[in-house]
Amino acid sequence: MQEILVLYYSHRGSVRALAEQVAVGIHQVPGAAARVRTVPRVSTVCEAVEDDIPADGPPYVEVRDLEECAGLALGSPTRFGNMAAPMKYFLDGLAGAWVNGTLAGKPACVFSSSASLHGGQESTLLTMMVPLLHHGMLLLGIPFSEPALNGTRSGGTPYGATHVAGADGSPVLSAEEVELARAQGRRLAEVTLRLAGVR
Repeated sequence: MQEILVLYYSHRGSVRALAEQVAVGIHQVPGAAARVRTVPRVSTVCEAVEDDIPADGPPYVEVRDLEECAGLALGSPTRFGNMAAPMKYFLDGLAGAWVNGTLAGKPACVFSSSASLHGGQESTLLTMMVPLLHHGMLLLGIPFSEPALNGTRSGGTPYGATHVAGADGSPVLSAEEVELARAQGRRLAEVTLRLAGVR
């Protein structure tokens, strides 16, 4: 069984909803399984404010999750065209994994959510790819052969699955957003298995 890490930060639930659908797509591929993890918020003061274990949802990511994964799906909300601080903070702390080549040669994809349709989703996805390239990961997008990518009126890009939450921050995904997140998970799982010599 090839285990794929679905790692995300979600403030109001939208990125978590996408992560859950990416995980569904991974589980749809025989021989692949999703390990869902999150990162804690960062504090604006110099003291720990988060519990060691989240109150609900998946556990916080640990370095061993990166070591043990065969692939990675990385998700963050859009913050002015870039990833949210908690995800950036986590990635900034991976010098040891970079030196050790922990992620080198593993496939990866990215996903995001924003409040507005033109809220910087694509630039967020692109900037999330940059540290993954530094780690030597193999990046995957969503090809236009996915029918939902050509017909979506909400989220979805060739760079990765997205969600448009609206001004109210709704975490409810559209049918196209669900399909594209699942398609991205399936594609990541299929490539992971090919790279592992399973398919």
